This record gives sequence, C-alpha cells and structure tokens, in this order.
Amino acid sequence: MANELGPDGTVPDTHMHVPMKRSSQRMQGVDTPIIPTIAALVRDNPGTISLGQGVVHYGPPAQAVASLPDLMSDPQLHKYQAVSGIPPLVEAFRQKLAEENRVQCGTESLVMVTAGSNMAFLNCVMAVADPGDEFILPMPFYFNQEMAIRMCGCTPVPVPTHSDWSLDVDALAAAITPRTRAIVTVSPNNPTGAVYSEEALRAVNALCAKAGIYHFSDEAYEYFTYDGVQHFSPASIPGAQGHTLSFYSMSKNYGMASWRVGYVVFPADLFGAMNKVQDTNLICAPVPSQLLALEALRLGRDWVQPKIQALAAVRQQVYQALDGLGDLVQYPRTQGAFYVLMKLPGISDPMAFNRAMTEKHKVATLPGFAFGLLETAHANYQRLSYGALEAASVAQGVQRYVAAVKDWYTTH
Repeated sequence: MANELGPDGTVPDTHMHVPMKRSSQRMQGVDTPIIPTIAALVRDNPGTISLGQGVVHYGPPAQAVASLPDLMSDPQLHKYQAVSGIPPLVEAFRQKLAEENRVQCGTESLVMVTAGSNMAFLNCVMAVADPGDEFILPMPFYFNQEMAIRMCGCTPVPVPTHSDWSLDVDALAAAITPRTRAIVTVSPNNPTGAVYSEEALRAVNALCAKAGIYHFSDEAYEYFTYDGVQHFSPASIPGAQGHTLSFYSMSKNYGMASWRVGYVVFPADLFGAMNKVQDTNLICAPVPSQLLALEALRLGRDWVQPKIQALAAVRQQVYQALDGLGDLVQYPRTQGAFYVLMKLPGISDPMAFNRAMTEKHKVATLPGFAFGLLETAHANYQRLSYGALEAASVAQGVQRYVAAVKDWYTTH
C-alpha cells in the first residue's frame, strides 16, 4: 500500500527512530589515554616544559636517515612486503637477539616486525586470548597494555609490587586463576624505572611454565640501565621459549618513536594466529621505517651507549634536585629507563594538581592514577620523565616541578 502524502506534500515518517549505539562496551570500559590529556594542557599553556612523555630527546642516526632515498629506489619495495618483516631486518634482529639477549630464534621461536611494540603487544593478546581471559599486571602497570587487554574483552588483574617496585612473586602466584593467560613483566619498568632481577624474572618464568600460561616480557628499555645493573631476557632461559613472548622496540634506544618499529619474539606454534592478526591489521610494517631500523642496527649498541651515559648524568642531577623536597616526596632510586615515580601526600583531585603545575608553574608530569595507582587520597603519585629533553631543559623543568610541589602543599 502506497504512503499517502501529508499536509505539506511529503510522505510522513511513520517509523520510530531508534538511537544508534555509538561505541562498543569494550571501548567504554577503556580509560582515556593520559598522554593526549597532558599534551593538551601543555599546548594550552605555552612555555610549559613537559616532563611527561616517555621518549628520548635524540633522533635516529643522521646517516641512517640520509640513506633512505637511495634505499627506497628499488620499485619492488613499493609493493606489499613479507608479513613478518623484510628478510634482512628479521635476520638482523635474530642476530641482535642471539648476541645481546642470548635468545636463539629458529625452530622454537620466531620474530615478527610490527608498527611499534604496543602493536606487538595487542597482536599477541588477540593471538592467545579469548574474551574473559585474564592477564596479570604487576603494579603500577604500563597503561597502554592495560588498555589493550580491555580492548580485547579480557580482564587485567593488577598485583602489588614491593615498596621498592620489585616483583612480589608470591603475590603473582596467588593471582593465577583458571582464566589466566599470561603474566606481564616490563623491565626496565615503565613507569617506575625498576630493573627486575634475574632471580625474580626466572621465578616468574618458572611460575608461568608450571601454570601453563604465557610470560609476556616487555623489554623496550633494555639498553637503559645504570649503576652497573644488567638487563635480563627471560626467553634466554633453557626451555622458556615455548611459553615466553618478548617485546622490543626501536623507539627508545634509537630515537625512532614516530617511525613505529617494534618486534616480538614468540613461540613458533603461535605463528598461525600471529600471521592472521598481523595480515589483517597491518599486512606489513612500513618499509621505509624497516629500512631505517636496519641501517640503525648496523651502527648498533655502540651508537646508543654514549646517549645512555649522558642520561645517567641527567638522572643524578634529577635526584639531587628532588632532594630539595625533603619529606614531601618518597621514591626508590631505581636503576633503569628514564623515569622517577614519586609518592607525594594524598590529594582529593589529582588532575587539579597537574593543571596547577602547568597553568601556574609551566611544568607537566603524568599522574600516577594513569598507571593504576588509584588511591589518590592516600598518595599522589607522579611520573617524571628525564629522557625527552636536553639536560638544561630537564634541569629547569625539575626546578619548576619542585617549586610547584612546594607551592601546592603549602597552600592546600
């Protein structure tokens, strides 16, 4: 039956309008990322020194960048490349892993190049887990990993660490349930800077083997250690490769944050699942970025090490400046990455504190609640990054931070 015209000559709408669902329940359960929030405060307050974002102040090797036009002259490189990465880069990563991490890739473990280590982590969660599965995260956790777990419909299970931010292996063991798929460790750690001991990482890895779960080992800051402390890769343990997934990045050590090159070592029997995820999401990591990574690796750790040594000096200056806060601040002097996670007296509105720092004192740090430290009335945790700026700017920024903390706790 034809619709009759209304008084205005149009066909009346007799159907009910159903409100459209705007986003998934999974995404509604994911917190808003803190980095863009703090970045907006910095933009709105010109002249602010940001001690927030976890990047290094230097870029990739200049000679490696200069080589890219010639390297991209092969027309075949403009086509899709291998899902796991261009063969020369995969081989270079295999050699690096064998020499530096004592991780042998071959029949038991494979290497896949991704668009950053965060993507590698998300790929692996999708490859091994089903909705409702659990991932154990030592506290405080790296927020993007917690977000990735929730995005996949899985459940993050935060577990406290010791007061010096070292792992509490007994607490991790107690958190395992039939739904647990992995324990995640990040060493050197973001946000604390803690370098987990070989003994603790071996214990976690053995715990995972016994429970039949995976050990996700994030090693993005592997070069950033101080005071003679050594980084340890759990996948180097005999028999560990069948249940260990190791995440690495070119973002920090080689200053390639925006180039987005990460890589993951994973058990060979996961190749089918990993291949499906990678081919659907990415097909292959961007070829220019892979070529730059290959050229940077030719220069190797010797190119990075002087920059680590310079950061070590900045680290000592940061600690000396923070001593000016006296009893207002507590923090373990951790020996990795380029972070200080400080405990300040509790406050009712943590973002009010961060807003005041940027608006009044022109300095920005990241609030601890972003890393799962939610009891802000008990303790106001702040993560300070000393890697993103030249030494003089870091020094000025820390001076402003010290002044901001004293001002806030004097007037509130």
